[in-house]
Amino acid sequence: MAEKIHGEGAFETAIEAHLLANGWVQGAASHFRRDLGLDTAVLFEFIGATQPKQWERLVGLHGGDPSQAQHKFSKRLAAEIDSRGTLDVLRRGVEDMGVKIRLAFFKPAHTLTADLFALYDANRLVVTRQVHHSESNPQDSVDLLLSVNGLPVSTAELKNQVTGQTVEHAKEQYRTDRNPKDVIFDRRTLVHFAVDQDLVFLTTRLEGDKTFFLPFNEGSGGPGRPGGKGNPPTDSGYRTAYLWERVWQRDNWLDLLARFVHEERPSGKGKKASKRGKIIFPRYHQWDLVLRLSEHAATYGPGRTYLPQHSAGSGKSNSIAWLAHRLSTLHTPADAALLTEHATGLGLGPTRRSFTRSSW
Repeated sequence: MAEKIHGEGAFETAIEAHLLANGWVQGAASHFRRDLGLDTAVLFEFIGATQPKQWERLVGLHGGDPSQAQHKFSKRLAAEIDSRGTLDVLRRGVEDMGVKIRLAFFKPAHTLTADLFALYDANRLVVTRQVHHSESNPQDSVDLLLSVNGLPVSTAELKNQVTGQTVEHAKEQYRTDRNPKDVIFDRRTLVHFAVDQDLVFLTTRLEGDKTFFLPFNEGSGGPGRPGGKGNPPTDSGYRTAYLWERVWQRDNWLDLLARFVHEERPSGKGKKASKRGKIIFPRYHQWDLVLRLSEHAATYGPGRTYLPQHSAGSGKSNSIAWLAHRLSTLHTPADAALLTEHATGLGLGPTRRSFTRSSW
């Protein structure tokens, strides 16, 4: 236990160990291409496992040399992310010489499509420690890099209060020791977490001293319960364990990327219209609210009145939008035993649309 709570490295180890025991894959820092901002080893493992026919065709179009095809596709992918952003590429894929390559497969809305679930299960969620990410400052490294199929999506800086370091030091590290123009921060990752044993904060854009962090905490009473700021105590000794145990849980993390994270594009024409926009990542209370209401509605069906409570300025509009989007494709569970009498009384069975046009 003493090793677990002392030292930043032990904190990293505890988080990494949990992720690796729950569906994540251990990444190799040496595989990260700083020039491209990609883990190309994981990238081509994923493509080979999920899209062998498409890849074989693309290799042929690139002269039949797999190494040359990998080199050219990596360049193409990096350019597409630079132009469209990581989120759009993960969701819509990339076309190279007329061949469409998917970069992620997200969970289907229901269980009737077994082939799509097989592709979803083939996603490679990778946690990599101490990644030297910067070409401008090669000695710099981030504590944790989270990637999906070789595409970086998040970084985390961890601090241990026992050593005199807190979440405030992690924030300061992002503000002063990280170059916002590095590829990984400027054009790859979507969100950055500052973490210690008690608190979590996040930002979606590094801007030096102007970098602004939002709290990403459950509340002192736990999610959805009365209380103040912070997080409730836990048996593990880490009040922030919900971050890697729930938020970074494999299905939840992919769902966040597929259905929550949003990019607000700037309006206008010409050069201004081509610029990538601001990433919107849900606060913890927003995410928890949408999941809880959706889970209840899936088993209960239409006809229930709910009263979410958000304080002023806490993101009510986004919560409503995320919830409405989710309910529009919500299906009942595959297990009929999970349905309530109310749902069955409405004629709802397993794997049915929870809400139809007549429900509204």
